Amino acid sequence: MSRPIIAILRGLTPSESEAAGRALIEAGIDRIEVPLNSPDPLSSIGILSRNFGDQALIGAGTVLTSDQVDAVAKAGGKLIVSPNCDTDVIGRAVELNLQSWPGIFTPTEAFAALQAGATGLKLFPGTMAGPGGLAAIRAVLPADTQVFAVGGAGPENFGEWIKASADGFGIGSALYKPGMSPKEIGERARQIVSAYDEAI
Repeated sequence: MSRPIIAILRGLTPSESEAAGRALIEAGIDRIEVPLNSPDPLSSIGILSRNFGDQALIGAGTVLTSDQVDAVAKAGGKLIVSPNCDTDVIGRAVELNLQSWPGIFTPTEAFAALQAGATGLKLFPGTMAGPGGLAAIRAVLPADTQVFAVGGAGPENFGEWIKASADGFGIGSALYKPGMSPKEIGERARQIVSAYDEAI
């Protein structure tokens, strides 16, 4: 069963990437994002894509330019996640048949992202909007819009966010911090998967 959870592996190094990816996938998380402000992120994305591209959606986070979209695609990534709504980035991802999940915080940004062809929306920072903010924005969005809550959403409050109409989540430091062992990543991933399964 695929769950709408994106693992955000900020700070991941290439030498850790294969073991971390395997731990996540075995625990039930099959969407993996390596933020581009990590050490040598394109190498990590390449390793993950080669090893797990047929089992998981692999890509990059903190994607800020269309040139970076090209670089991620060249590395084998198929997922483009941004902290902001940049229509050039979204448009380039769409041209390359990649999933585009831009960060939005307002209805204006949400509609600009959707018009540019975004796959779904990343409500960021979720901690500032809260479930109430999502519920208010949801009232005006097209019914089939996918919205993932990122930042301030996690196993302790999945239920509240799902009740407010969150379709999924991006999970960062609750799941991975630099230097964690694959075993620890796997344990955290299983706990998060279990909390999600209980909340739905």
